[in-house]
Amino acid sequence: MFTMLEWFGFGFNQFGQITPIVSGKEKILLPQKIQTCNEFTEEVTENKMKLTKSHAEQAEAEETRARDCGGQPEATESRATESNWRARVSENRGLERSNLYCEADNTIRVSWSRRATLHRAKHSTCSKSHGDKGGICLYGFCSSSCGQSICLCTPKLHDCLDAMISENYLVVKFKDKIESWNIEEEENNPIWSMDITPSFMGDLPLAPGGYVVAKPPFYKSINMPISAKKLTLGEEHVVLLSTDGTVYTWGLGSHGQLGHGTLESQLDPLAVEALHGLKMADVSAGSWHSVCISDGGDIYIWGWNESGQLGLPSRCLQIRDNQRDSEGEADMTDIERTEGNMHEEDSLAIFISIQAFPALLDVPGGIEFIKMSCGSRHTAAVTCDGDLYTWGWGKYGQLGHDSIQSVDQPKRVEYFAKQQFYVQHVVCGAWNTFAQVSKRDPPKK
Repeated sequence: MFTMLEWFGFGFNQFGQITPIVSGKEKILLPQKIQTCNEFTEEVTENKMKLTKSHAEQAEAEETRARDCGGQPEATESRATESNWRARVSENRGLERSNLYCEADNTIRVSWSRRATLHRAKHSTCSKSHGDKGGICLYGFCSSSCGQSICLCTPKLHDCLDAMISENYLVVKFKDKIESWNIEEEENNPIWSMDITPSFMGDLPLAPGGYVVAKPPFYKSINMPISAKKLTLGEEHVVLLSTDGTVYTWGLGSHGQLGHGTLESQLDPLAVEALHGLKMADVSAGSWHSVCISDGGDIYIWGWNESGQLGLPSRCLQIRDNQRDSEGEADMTDIERTEGNMHEEDSLAIFISIQAFPALLDVPGGIEFIKMSCGSRHTAAVTCDGDLYTWGWGKYGQLGHDSIQSVDQPKRVEYFAKQQFYVQHVVCGAWNTFAQVSKRDPPKK
C-alpha cells in the first residue's frame, strides 16, 4: 500500500526551481521535497519576521550606543542589508500575494530553460475566484521585469490543460487553442495562438499536424502521415513515438542523436531502423542524446556520451577522475591537454564518445524499467520495483548521489530506498531531476 504522491527535486537550483532561493542553495545534492505555494509563503513570512526582528534589535543597540556617545547611529552593514532586503521584497511583489496559497496537483513540467518549473494549481484563491480547474504556478525565475518571483499565480491561464516554458516564452494548451505568452513583458495578450479541436488529445509539444516549440516561429508541421503518441524535443533534434511503437527522429545529427548510424542531419521524420520489430513504450530526448524504453522494460540509448549520459564508458570521465581539481571538476583545457597522454592500460579500454546506433543499456540483475527521462547531459530511469537510477553529468547534483561527480553507468539513488519511498515517475530538467514518489506503508505485524 502507498500513501499520497509527492515530488522531490535535486540538482541545479540557482533560480529557486527546487527550494526557495532565500535558502541560498545553488546545488541540491540529495533529493528534497518540493514545497507547495503555501509552504513557501510561510517560509518567506517566517524569514521576514526573523530578519525584521534581528535588524530592529541591531538598530536599537546602535541608537543606544549613539546616544551614550552623544552622536548619531552609524550607517552599518546591517542597515545596508536591511535596505537591500526591503528592496528585494518590494521587487518580488509576488512573494507577498495572498493568492499564493494553493495545492499543487500531481503534474509537473520541468523547464529546458534551466530557470523554472511549472505545476498546475488547484484550490488556490485565484482559482476559486474564477470557478475553474486551477491556475499555473511558476517556480523560479519568471522574468527580468519581476525579478526572482518564486510563484506566480496566473488567472489569465486558469483553464490551462498543459504548459511548457523556455527562457522567454510560456506555451499553454487549452481545450480549444494553444497560445504563447512572452513572460519577459507585461502584456495581457498572447503573442501567438492556434485553434485546436476539443478532440485533440496530444500533450505538448504535440499540436494538430505538427508540434510547437517555446520560441518563434512556435509551430512546425510534420509533412508525413504519422499517428503520434508522444513527441519530445532535444537541443536541435526531435524524437517521436508513434501509436504503433515506432520511433522517428529528425533534426541535427552531429552527435549521433538521431540513431540512424551517421552524423548527418535529417529534415523529415525517419524511422530508427535499428529498432525495427521492437515496440517502444516511451521516448525522451536530451540535448544531444536520445532514449527509448521498450514494452519489455529495456532501455535503448544513443547519441553523445561526453559525460557518460549513455551509460557507456566515457573517456572524459576517466580524465576528470584523474585530474579532478579542488572544486570537484577538471578544466576542459586540462582534459584536452591530457587526452593523448592516458596510461597504456587506459588506452586499451573501449571508450564511447558517440553512439550513432541505439545500444541496449546493460544493467546487472535483469532490471526492468517503466519510466525514463533525459536531462541535458544526464539520464534517469525508474524500475518496476520503484527504484530510481541516474547516470551522466553530475556537476550540480542532478544525479542525486550526494555528490557532484559524474558517472558513466546506471547507479541507484539510495536516498529513496533508505526513506522507503517508491518512485512512480521521473522528469529531468536540463541540469536537475524531479521524482514523484509515494511512501511505502510499514508492513503489518
